[in-house]
Amino acid sequence: MSAQRPDSDLLAQDPTTGEEQPKLHLEVQVEKPEACRRHVVVTLPPEDIQRYIDQVIDELSPKADVPGFRPGRAPRKLIAARFRKEIRQQAKAQLLLDAIQQAIEQEELVPISEPDFDPEAVELPEQGSLTFEFDLEVRPEFELPDWKGLKLRRVVREVTDQDIEGMLDRLLADEAELVPTDEPAAPGDYVTVDITFYDGERQIAKTEEETVQLVPVLTFGDATLEGFDKLMEGVRPGDRREATLTISEEAPAAEYRGKQIKAVFEVVDVRRAKRPELTPELLASRFGEDIQSEEELREVIRRNLASRFEYEQRRQIREELTNALLKDADWELPQDLLRRQSQRELERMALELRRSGFTDAEIRVYENRLRQNVLQETARALKEHFILERIAEEEGIDAEPEDFDTEILMIASSSGESPRRVRARLEKSGQMDVLRNQIVERKVIDRILEHAQFEDVPYDGPPLGAVQETGIDFTITAQVAEAEQAEKSSAGEDQAESS
Repeated sequence: MSAQRPDSDLLAQDPTTGEEQPKLHLEVQVEKPEACRRHVVVTLPPEDIQRYIDQVIDELSPKADVPGFRPGRAPRKLIAARFRKEIRQQAKAQLLLDAIQQAIEQEELVPISEPDFDPEAVELPEQGSLTFEFDLEVRPEFELPDWKGLKLRRVVREVTDQDIEGMLDRLLADEAELVPTDEPAAPGDYVTVDITFYDGERQIAKTEEETVQLVPVLTFGDATLEGFDKLMEGVRPGDRREATLTISEEAPAAEYRGKQIKAVFEVVDVRRAKRPELTPELLASRFGEDIQSEEELREVIRRNLASRFEYEQRRQIREELTNALLKDADWELPQDLLRRQSQRELERMALELRRSGFTDAEIRVYENRLRQNVLQETARALKEHFILERIAEEEGIDAEPEDFDTEILMIASSSGESPRRVRARLEKSGQMDVLRNQIVERKVIDRILEHAQFEDVPYDGPPLGAVQETGIDFTITAQVAEAEQAEKSSAGEDQAESS
């Protein structure tokens, strides 16, 4: 589509001086090769080019050092000739920057990344107009779904003593003594295993002496094993168990994506956790001096579990809400955009979990889960983000300074760090923007829920405190990918030597 030139009396602000100046007389053409990509062609008339050159000369004249003249006294034409290259380079840089920004605003594009543009490939013409082009990733155009009056289910339950017992076991796991047992392994016990992975009869990876708890789900970096506790129940040292795993579609080794492989678990030993006595010394060292009795600890756990269930409740509500919002969101997103955004989605999820009091080990399980289907999950999260962002704009919702303070305080209280250290870490890692998006999305969701209709249903999941999943920080096909890369490097070296 082509935009009309703006009226010449429209003004824009000069970013260097803050003064108002006439807008550029742009001719803009926008092509739509993909839902989230725009190819933009911009044409500028000679008078705009000359105006920017003149502005640079005006800025340079008072301080130009020209032999034979005191600073500020050299003739304008002499300055223009002597510093011609520098003047045109500086004018070009500011002109292109302003032209791109005005073109984006003029065409009402909403960028989601920096323009793909090489300014070095553009030269100011000696005469005539300047035409340049750039690519831009933008928020897709879509019909905003009707978000008021959604009908959603909401799970409800109370924290039970069984929940608290399970969480006590988890919190004291580091303090518990893992005692060797001659009895067959039972759910909740710990086994140390060597795990070997096979593609048919060929060994493709191996990890040794991994100590894992017998829980329903065991996750790797690129696969998940359901029913792990049942598989290993009854084993003794020296026993062997086998399972079939399906490699995720996002595995490092492309040829294994979606493929089934065999995992062989060889049991080294079996141990049973012995919960330590909750002495005043242990309470103080493990939970701080504010916790002086087992009753106080149980009350803290009860509040923590309530916070976790609130997260689970919000997660379930958001799942239903997202399904409703994305019902007609059939627009495609570029694969390279999804790959770039996948890390941000991991960071967003980790921040949300830390805010709700989850441990690093628990977060690792969630990360393993997400990595196994990261592009699909990222596409879903991005589409939801675009819709929530549109609603935020229409409703005037944004993140305020006090919102950041609240979020950082909650993360700090869950992680045991000071708010100042949490803020510094987020700023250093570039995650403040992730936090802002999280705040805005939560506010929008709250606005949607104000207009929603709820049906309360009983929670029928496992006890809140029970460990349901454990993760091994091991990506199966990473070893395959590394081996293949080593073979390619070796083949390249052999070929170079032979030639």
